[in-house]
Amino acid sequence: MDPIQIVQLELADLEVLQQLSRQTFTETFAIHNSEEDMHNYLTNNLSLDTLTNELSNPNSKFYFAIEGDKKIGYLKLNLGEAQSDVKDPNSLEIERIYVLNTYFGKKVGQVLYQKALAMAKELKLKYIWLGVWEKNERALQFYKKNGFIEFDQHIFKLGNDEQTDLLMRLFI
Repeated sequence: MDPIQIVQLELADLEVLQQLSRQTFTETFAIHNSEEDMHNYLTNNLSLDTLTNELSNPNSKFYFAIEGDKKIGYLKLNLGEAQSDVKDPNSLEIERIYVLNTYFGKKVGQVLYQKALAMAKELKLKYIWLGVWEKNERALQFYKKNGFIEFDQHIFKLGNDEQTDLLMRLFI
């Protein structure tokens, strides 16, 4: 395996981001959700318009994980008002870490997480936080292994289904 490179996205990467976002989200959640709810989420939340708005927000940062010339995962970070819940100027939200299933177990998520941690330390923030679906055991295990602790919950709407996300944070 080639070393994993982390590269910040630009608007020119929009279509690749959309394809990777849809593929990784489907691989992660399709087995647990209805086809209709998945379709609604992919159509509305991962549309080119939505992703353009997110990429254009100066308080949101996207990064690809690249092996060789293949994009194998991505990271979305939010600062300040771009954060989905907490909106604390002393925090960084990891909104998304997604990796292609064929790269599970190869430390890609850990490399993306390390990028988030390095950014939070560089900005001298107090903590990193995130929301993770209560039924996503793999992700919960990953974040707990990295020292995150649950501090609250919120509802995440996937299509018509209201799901519970556990809010977790790590003080740095």
